[in-house]
Amino acid sequence: MSKKVFLRRKEILNHLPKEVRAEAVTKLSSVYVNRQPLKGFDRKDEAKYLDGILDVSPTHPDWPKYTKAFWTDLVIPIGFTGVELEIGKNAEGDPLQIMDYIKYHFALRHPQVGLNKEEMASNGQKKFYIHDATRDVKLRNSQIQKRKDADKEFIKVSSSAEDMKRILRVLSNTNPDRMSAEQLENALYEIKNSTPEKFVKVATNTNLKVLAEIQQLVSAGVLRKIGNQVIFIDEVIGETDEDAVVYLKNKKNSGQLTIMRAKLKELSLV
Repeated sequence: MSKKVFLRRKEILNHLPKEVRAEAVTKLSSVYVNRQPLKGFDRKDEAKYLDGILDVSPTHPDWPKYTKAFWTDLVIPIGFTGVELEIGKNAEGDPLQIMDYIKYHFALRHPQVGLNKEEMASNGQKKFYIHDATRDVKLRNSQIQKRKDADKEFIKVSSSAEDMKRILRVLSNTNPDRMSAEQLENALYEIKNSTPEKFVKVATNTNLKVLAEIQQLVSAGVLRKIGNQVIFIDEVIGETDEDAVVYLKNKKNSGQLTIMRAKLKELSLV
């Protein structure tokens, strides 16, 4: 079944007239990774798809030398309108256009190629991107679903000031205890819109209450953080926040938790 994508380049910006820049051709060329040229496939697929392309078979002693030369010499010239690549496969699972298929997988792994225009634009090292209309539609819909999920969770938690405070403690550096109900909701709404996936992850975390308490204890100075480590006095109670949650949920450490809460209460009265 046919499937076509375009390999496109970043717009060339310089002093030359637009017509001249449009005629320019930029080349996507080989790069080296760990002293070896970047390959579009792992060893198994390399043998599968380059067999018949090179002058020797995968069983030939010189196969590694030939494959190295192939990837080193691979160049894809890209003009103003980009390069169309046929990446579909037939009923037997074989590429309809083998060289297009090879170039596509080479581009997928290339550090200068973004999976879409947005990824290229956000990374100064990337000079090319893959335009796949089908994937772009799916990606856009995936983003919509994430926002819908975030909206659902926001409606749930916004009915509880305590839940909003807990999420804000985990996702921001603000002190929710000093915020009005409207400020809480406004702040949480901004976080939900800017990072919907992270918001949902925290809002649905079964350990949210403990995570929020850890952040509250850290903010008050009862607990300390060095890097990711969570420390109480001189004891590391977790290498990460998640480890600290396990520590505090352990009934054996209930005495320590009581002491922490007492210190927090003392500080709040000062």
